[in-house]
Amino acid sequence: MPIAELPQALLHYELAGDGARVLTIGGTGGDLRNAPGPFAWPGAQAFTLLAYDHRGLGRSRELTDAQPTMGDFAGDALALVDQLGWERFAVIGTSFGGMVAQELALRAGERIERLALLCTSAGGRCGASYPLHELYALAPPQRVRTLVGLLDTRAEHDAELAAAIAGYLELDRSLAATDEPSAGLLRQLEARGEHDTCERLGTLDVPTLVAAGRYDGIAPPARAKELARAIPGARLELFDGGHGFFLQDPRAWPKIAEFLAGDRP
Repeated sequence: MPIAELPQALLHYELAGDGARVLTIGGTGGDLRNAPGPFAWPGAQAFTLLAYDHRGLGRSRELTDAQPTMGDFAGDALALVDQLGWERFAVIGTSFGGMVAQELALRAGERIERLALLCTSAGGRCGASYPLHELYALAPPQRVRTLVGLLDTRAEHDAELAAAIAGYLELDRSLAATDEPSAGLLRQLEARGEHDTCERLGTLDVPTLVAAGRYDGIAPPARAKELARAIPGARLELFDGGHGFFLQDPRAWPKIAEFLAGDRP
């Protein structure tokens, strides 16, 4: 099991594929043992894909009890690619991972060839994603019902869709878990609540794709539009689906892969 030993964390990571290097940064409560993982997306084999569990989640461990900042999470990603000798690479950041990816690009944008930000937001004046830490103030059954409606706003009026999403949450219990959240997840949610890159994104000089689902209640399209507007030259793509639009709209991964495979700067 590959582990990167960092000053503040031991990061479990996985590496596969053959092609242009792409770092994938996962979302809230993510665990690479949950399916479908990043290596399962259509076209993934055309890239050298690097994925990891955030500190305190999955098979990664924290080496400090201090509350991490979003900058600390970005620092983990940067330290990981440094240990692997990746000087230049593309980045896919999904949800919370998209927030981390923004901080990473602000810190090391000259090393990032292409940046794909999926179902995420900039925070601050640009607007924030739904405050997921509030879910844990709810009893588990209400937490699941609330999350179903957030993951796809159509579920409120579509019983079949709601049942399908609830079934998915039975398999991936990262957010809907009925037990108490781990310390690592709580610290992740705390950092997420402070995310704000809005006023700094104008300094980025990285080819950027912002992608969102039309029915996302966690990172709504309006947030994606503001995020794209804040990044010079960013391209915005909306897809049919919710927070997991890349699992719902068959056009999504081909479009993302096409962007990642574009001309290198």
